[in-house]
Amino acid sequence: MSAGSVSPRVALLMPALDEQLALARLLDELPRQRYARLLVVDNGSRDGTAAAARAGGAEVVSEPRRGYGRACLAGLAALGSDVDIIVFMDADGSDLPAEAERLLEPILRDEADLVIGSRALGEAEPGSMTWPQRWGNRLSVTLIRLLFGHRYTDLGPFRAIRRESLERLAMRDTNFGWTAEMQVKALKRGLRVREIPVSYRRRVGRSKISGTMSGVLRAGAKIIWTILKLRFASN
Repeated sequence: MSAGSVSPRVALLMPALDEQLALARLLDELPRQRYARLLVVDNGSRDGTAAAARAGGAEVVSEPRRGYGRACLAGLAALGSDVDIIVFMDADGSDLPAEAERLLEPILRDEADLVIGSRALGEAEPGSMTWPQRWGNRLSVTLIRLLFGHRYTDLGPFRAIRRESLERLAMRDTNFGWTAEMQVKALKRGLRVREIPVSYRRRVGRSKISGTMSGVLRAGAKIIWTILKLRFASN
């Protein structure tokens, strides 16, 4: 950024489903000075997720219809055009909030429009990723490489993107295909994409997706379907 330029306004958006236990630690770890807006989207939680988010100083957006993509879309609607860059981070405590700075740096230097936090390039704590997660990620990024010619290493949910670039993607997926849709559409729209190594911790509590075989199968099928559908889409 040049001298005298206005610092971009950055928002942190965290979809959350029954993450009361994780949020207290996560919100305490956040570098608050970095964010102009801090949103937790309560995606139909049955515990005290919303109360924990407010107690930690976050804005709470309610999206009772389940679905990761729906939660992200609700958060984006609440943000509107109020910010310049959006950081997406899960609310389960698996990501290290301080490492968001790594994702922001290439955007702030005008070297990238979308930056993906790659767990494959970084260090994953033992037990933080199940073998179906690892296998599914490899299959998905291999499929993207074969169909679109770009070598991703991960579909990690920890990511940063310019708001204007995100608007160009016209995101629509309401559940498991959100991350794949963003990464594939970024290639099709000609965005400058980077991957940055990030750490990954064991999440707090049980995963709603990787914690059950049915969740793994449903998520995997939707991700693969999303990639194939976008390959033959006209835009």
